Amino acid sequence: MMNRRTILGALAAAFSTSAAARKAQASSAPPASLPYDVEPRGTVGIQERLPSLDLESRHEFLTGFRAWTQRSLGKAAEERANALFRAKGIDPDGDVPLEQVLAALEGDPVVGASVRYWITGQQHCWKLVADQFHANAEAYMAELDAAEKAGPGSLKLDPGFKVPEYASHEIHIQPGGYVGDPFAGYIYHYGTNHFREGTNDQDQRQKLVVSKVEPPGDGRLIRILDLGCGPGRMATALKDRFPNAEVWGIDVSGPMLRYAHMRAVDLGKEVHFVQGLAEDTGFPDGHFDLVFAYILFHEVPASVARAIVREVHRVTRPGGVFQSGDFRAELRPPKPYFSFRRWWDHRWNNEPWRNEFQSMHFGNEITKAGFTVRDAKQGLGFLGSLHATRNA
Repeated sequence: MMNRRTILGALAAAFSTSAAARKAQASSAPPASLPYDVEPRGTVGIQERLPSLDLESRHEFLTGFRAWTQRSLGKAAEERANALFRAKGIDPDGDVPLEQVLAALEGDPVVGASVRYWITGQQHCWKLVADQFHANAEAYMAELDAAEKAGPGSLKLDPGFKVPEYASHEIHIQPGGYVGDPFAGYIYHYGTNHFREGTNDQDQRQKLVVSKVEPPGDGRLIRILDLGCGPGRMATALKDRFPNAEVWGIDVSGPMLRYAHMRAVDLGKEVHFVQGLAEDTGFPDGHFDLVFAYILFHEVPASVARAIVREVHRVTRPGGVFQSGDFRAELRPPKPYFSFRRWWDHRWNNEPWRNEFQSMHFGNEITKAGFTVRDAKQGLGFLGSLHATRNA
């Protein structure tokens, strides 16, 4: 039976079969920073501009719409929700069953508009960007093909790799998800700039997060692993922060890794990308001095999160560091309005395991694996920033 992911997977395979023809086309292209580089309107800093002013303007409008939805409308919705709770005898700061929270907010136009506009704006942004790359598929696939064997850095894809079921969902309602669209890296990059409301076109978030990473206390930092590296923005930021270290990024998504490698090459960053599982990396025991994960664990089932932590312990050397930034995961009930928002994110923004992850005490899981854990001295952008040192 063909479903959406099957069709998109077949599309990716079809693009791969015509690689030789595209590479022949790429070889006749004028030289650029890549063997074949698609930049119709150049760059602003490190950000490649979208290929038309119309597209760029529409993207900026949707980004501004999201900022209004999340800030002004979001604040009004929270105030309205808390007023409704009080009117129904519910403590806005209390531990309230989700069913009661949903019943109290059902049908309210302000709260409903807030979450509906959030999702609708996101849907339009994904489609806007995806349509552009699909409409110019040959050129963009040629760009990926030409970069595949280029350096600095390297890319290792596994033709026989089996994507686990948990990674096949359309997280954040991204069409095709991370693995089912050959342009997933491009789409995710521009789409998540939309999430950041226009403040991350120069990788500002990644640079800020990495600036707060704490290296091992003994000063030894030879190899770094970025788990679930996606389009590679954090991995390249790690290379900038620690230029003498060997930086590796691992991810299940071939399309994400192809984009990550292409972009790292274009930026002149020596980063090594490999397709694999965070819970079974294939790296030797004690291979890394620093293992890093950012917003990974809430996007996998809790059982997989625990398996990843065990694998992190295996590949981290004694005295090495594991640092994670994600939503706080501990046995602490959220306030009613945030319980509603978290449920909406889980249900309508396709975050299948967010509630599952946030119902576990993640710090305890890391401790059980053999780390000494504490909150990071400087947060990594989420409340759940943890710093863990592997015990001897």
